[in-house]
Amino acid sequence: QVQLVESGGGLVQPGGSLRLSCAASGMVFSIGAMGWYRQAPGKQRELVATIQSGGSTNYADSVKGRFTITRDNAKNTVYLQMNSLKHEETAVYYCNMEVAVSMFATRPYWGRGTQVTVSS
Repeated sequence: QVQLVESGGGLVQPGGSLRLSCAASGMVFSIGAMGWYRQAPGKQRELVATIQSGGSTNYADSVKGRFTITRDNAKNTVYLQMNSLKHEETAVYYCNMEVAVSMFATRPYWGRGTQVTVSS
């Protein structure tokens, strides 16, 4: 079994910064794409950023220039540095990883989410 555990959420003032982390544990053979998504109250879950195994990244237009996604393959961990946070970015942030549990089996896994609240 594979588990993803997020950390780093919390309360921050508008314009502030937070760094989220998500670590995978369990039967991990290798990890492909990693990503962060968020879901605000009453809204659908949306993509924030992704990073491929080779390091290429993709960001939602709304976070470009403010958020940075990175990964540490040795630690099976993905990070999201969030700067200049806005009130409307209050949401539960989820990590997602494409995890190979063997040479022949790959599936997506989700973390349980971490709350980010941007408020003065």
